[in-house]
Amino acid sequence: MKYIIVEIIPTSSKKSTGDIVQLSALKINDLNLIDRFDYRLNEDKITIPDLLKIISYDKESFKYVDSSDIILSDFKKWIEDYKLLIIDNPYTLSYLEEIVNKESILKHLNLTYSDDVIDVIMKKYNLEPSNYIVDLLYEALIYESNNK
Repeated sequence: MKYIIVEIIPTSSKKSTGDIVQLSALKINDLNLIDRFDYRLNEDKITIPDLLKIISYDKESFKYVDSSDIILSDFKKWIEDYKLLIIDNPYTLSYLEEIVNKESILKHLNLTYSDDVIDVIMKKYNLEPSNYIVDLLYEALIYESNNK
């Protein structure tokens, strides 16, 4: 199965009023990691101090750009024909509304969305904390696959 696991950190819950501060994604084929997509908005474009603190890790691992439009445009090219597995929270659905080939990753983990779903996933699969939610989701999918 080919799919992409996606994590978005936005400035607002609605695309019409906000920007994507960070978009990280993993391209997976048969549970093998093929590629990573790690983009951030340039820090001088981010006016929310708490968001700057949240994204203060691994600065050298990201490509920095001037707008959410660039992030989304590059992401759409990068995903090719892969299905997106997303956490189906309102803001991810808003920012990725133009992409039709997506579904909730939670159905693959036998979970439903809640505000603390990442904590639930970490507890369910006994995962160590990570700065990258996409990595936690990938680990959970591997665990789930190995235990079928």
